[in-house]
Amino acid sequence: MAKVLLTGGSGFIAAHVLELLLKRGYQVVTTVRSEGKAAKIREAHPGAKLTVVIVPDIAKPGAFDEVMQTPDLEYVQHTASPFHYNWSDAKTELLDPAIQGTLSVLQAVKKHAPSVKRVVVTSSFASILSAEGLADPNKTFSEADWNPLDYEDGLKGDKATAYRVSKKCAEKAAWDFVEAERPGFDVATICPPLVFGPVVHHLNSLSAVNTSNQRFVALIQGGWASEIAPSGVFLWVDVRDVALAHVGAMETTEAGGKRFFTTAGYYSNRDIADVVRRNFPDLGPKLPGEEVPGGGYPESGLYKYDNSRATKMLGIDWIPLEKSVVDTVKSLRAVGA
Repeated sequence: MAKVLLTGGSGFIAAHVLELLLKRGYQVVTTVRSEGKAAKIREAHPGAKLTVVIVPDIAKPGAFDEVMQTPDLEYVQHTASPFHYNWSDAKTELLDPAIQGTLSVLQAVKKHAPSVKRVVVTSSFASILSAEGLADPNKTFSEADWNPLDYEDGLKGDKATAYRVSKKCAEKAAWDFVEAERPGFDVATICPPLVFGPVVHHLNSLSAVNTSNQRFVALIQGGWASEIAPSGVFLWVDVRDVALAHVGAMETTEAGGKRFFTTAGYYSNRDIADVVRRNFPDLGPKLPGEEVPGGGYPESGLYKYDNSRATKMLGIDWIPLEKSVVDTVKSLRAVGA
């Protein structure tokens, strides 16, 4: 089978992509930032056709030059990018690492890996949405939309704005690179909103849970008992479907040169609380009762979405919210939540 390079292999989404690639028989080379993370991946996949390489700083010029010289690479899955709010300087800790990490991969592929046919990049609904659209019930978001904010907005904005800008600028950098450089490979991008689902990567502590899943930890530890937290953008997807989209975009010929808006549809934090209450009665004392306020949908109505490209071209039968929530809570309880 073909050989695939997967960046950021210890991440939440990447761990599911790695499992799927290995299950389908691919040879995988994956990068992580430390030997500790490398050891955990090797431990989780004994006997697999898997090589783990340490790339300490993805934003460093030439960061991927050495690993990209691996013979016979055919595909690259680039998932490594920061998604957290634990930073103090947007430029050096969020924006530049996201943008330069993506460019570093593409430059290294062009320079050192002529056998690569396609690079799949993990982007985000953050690169699609606009604040105006989120407040407009008549707006339908699709792959045709781009977040209108630019790099300067990311430097000046709050943490959520800076994160959204980092994703938009990183994805835009990928498309601009292909247009300007005309490399021997094409690109596809995956744009998920909030990503829920079971944790299969190693966590040193519950504080290391991916940002989207932190709401589940808060819920089952009693954090919503008196008021349910605001939901956010109201669109979600299960991480296993995001992994399917990554591998599908790699395997499907006509996916080259396309963005994929990967969402299963709407959710609210109140919906999540209801699912957990139904399925985990032993958690009852920590959960918000039906009368507890918060976490619902806006009275003004919700914007619309069009996920038909991913549904049809990648053949995804979206995992429903009930299953995703149950599987997420089970996996988090297994690691101490």
